[in-house]
Amino acid sequence: MFDGLKDKLGSFTSDVEEDVDEEALEDEAADAEAEDDQPAEPEASAETSAETADGESSGDASDEEEANQVGESAVEPEVEEDADEEDTDEDEDDDSGRGFAQRAKILASGKSVIDEEDLEGHLDDLELALLSSDVEMSVAGEILDGVKENLVGETRRRLSSTGNLVRDALREALFDVISVGQFDFEERVTEADKPVVIMFTGVNGVGKTTTIAKLSQYLEERGLSSVLANGDTYRAGANEQLQKHADNLDRTLISHEQGSDPAAVIYDAVEYAEANDVDVVLGDTAGRLHTSDDLMAQLEKIDRVVDPDMTVFVDEAVAGQDAVNRAREFNEASAIDGAILTKADADSQGGAAISVAHVTGKPILFLGTGQGYDDIERFDPEAVVDRLFEE
Repeated sequence: MFDGLKDKLGSFTSDVEEDVDEEALEDEAADAEAEDDQPAEPEASAETSAETADGESSGDASDEEEANQVGESAVEPEVEEDADEEDTDEDEDDDSGRGFAQRAKILASGKSVIDEEDLEGHLDDLELALLSSDVEMSVAGEILDGVKENLVGETRRRLSSTGNLVRDALREALFDVISVGQFDFEERVTEADKPVVIMFTGVNGVGKTTTIAKLSQYLEERGLSSVLANGDTYRAGANEQLQKHADNLDRTLISHEQGSDPAAVIYDAVEYAEANDVDVVLGDTAGRLHTSDDLMAQLEKIDRVVDPDMTVFVDEAVAGQDAVNRAREFNEASAIDGAILTKADADSQGGAAISVAHVTGKPILFLGTGQGYDDIERFDPEAVVDRLFEE
């Protein structure tokens, strides 16, 4: 996962590094040339030195020195005042927000300031790379703003690699975007009153039913029992599909006949869990679009009758921008608490994983990474960012 996006981010950091290092070399050469062009200090003539040593014309020299000293003392304060005003004007006129004296001090220490002009073309390339990797447009804009905020005005050591600075700025911007709303899923389930009711929603064919089975196995490995409930009472074969998973995992399935009330199925599953000390109810629902009024009404009824502890949106990572749009629409129609992206192992871009949390304000909880019941992993924003920048 993320191989395509990883390559594009790597190109951005290396291009910026190369560009600003070339500029640093040019600055260094210009400084050296300016030093070479400075006129040499005039040396005192032998005749003047001899006159001073012999004390010739001492009377005239004394008179001239006294006059000069008086003149200099009279003029000197005015010169200092003009210099102060000139320095102040230069500090105020500096567009970068740094005073002239401060920038000169930075340059003298062997460093220079990264200006927005240094990044402008590269940021355009980065935006294109993000959009072509299925990152949602507003999310791409947020990342670009973060990079600019982290870099512009920072100092970089001249004649040395700035790759770490650029890479760290991009890492931080990405992390801020994908870590939105994160919470400890296991901790929430463990500490909540039992049974914990978790409903799963999304469109047909994205792996919702298989994800429920995977999560049941995940919870079992952490000492939490679960019962499966088939609230998808409209789809032919839904009972049989979920029953097969229940048999494979040795779980109980609560189901009614096709066409029954989904809220009644989930209610019965909760009663079963209460009577048998089961920790978690995992409830499937019919695949739906957010525009399916009847199916959305079913979710509203489940909310009223059962009041689930969590509603989880499921979609395919490979759906890219479509998954991002659906996540936003489902969250607006019936608020979700988090998302699970299936087929993450087949997604080379990673745009959905980068975008879903930001557009919904709700975290990605898990990634489906294969066909086995164990092929599910917690979504860790820090690990995802590390994966994007690993050598």
